[in-house]
Amino acid sequence: MKGMQKIVIWAMAFTVCSGVTFAQKAERKNVREGNKLYKNEKFTESEIAYRKSLDVNPNSFEGTFNLGDALYKQEKYPEAAEQYQLILGQGEKLLQDDPANAARLSQVLHNLGNIGMKNKDYAKSIEAYKQSLRLNPGDDETRYNLALAQKLLQNQENEDQSKDDQDKDQEQDEDKKEEEQEQKPQQQDDKKENKTQEEQQQNEQMSQDNAQQILDAFLQDEKDTQEKVKKAQAEQRQRRKTDKEW
Repeated sequence: MKGMQKIVIWAMAFTVCSGVTFAQKAERKNVREGNKLYKNEKFTESEIAYRKSLDVNPNSFEGTFNLGDALYKQEKYPEAAEQYQLILGQGEKLLQDDPANAARLSQVLHNLGNIGMKNKDYAKSIEAYKQSLRLNPGDDETRYNLALAQKLLQNQENEDQSKDDQDKDQEQDEDKKEEEQEQKPQQQDDKKENKTQEEQQQNEQMSQDNAQQILDAFLQDEKDTQEKVKKAQAEQRQRRKTDKEW
């Protein structure tokens, strides 16, 4: 009975080992096929081969890294970045397993920096290039790209600042125009009010002048009337005197 159990266990172990070996062979076969297509610049076909390798082993470092490169060559930058991020998620383990993986991780970060440059996200590019250089300080291409990204970021910030200043000046001009527009009706109202006051004063002056003229005319008439009365009274007294003399 014990002998049978040992046979079953060995059979199962052999089956598992055979399955693992078969999967590894299938994975390597698809990766090799993808590499051949990649070298011939058949990036779409190489993408398909690398995906097949990942169907067999989703944790395949080679399959994931090369798939990211194939997607990058097709300018599928978001998809490529996704594959590179999967590799970075295993970064510590990869370095522990084999310190030589530092060069591959450095390349992953370099490519992420390039994707950031394509998207004009220079801050992300700078960070990716710096991390890449920490893993591979002798990479002159990454060092050059880092300097370029820093320069482009500075230019971008200067342009943004200039645009902000222009927008601020424009807003101030618009506010000034609005203020002037708001003041114009008030100024017009003030002018109208001043004009109305002037007209009123003129009317009052005219009314006063007319009243004075009427009063002067009345006084003149009264003076003439008094003189006439006085003259009539004098004539009457003269007649009475004449009559008495007769």
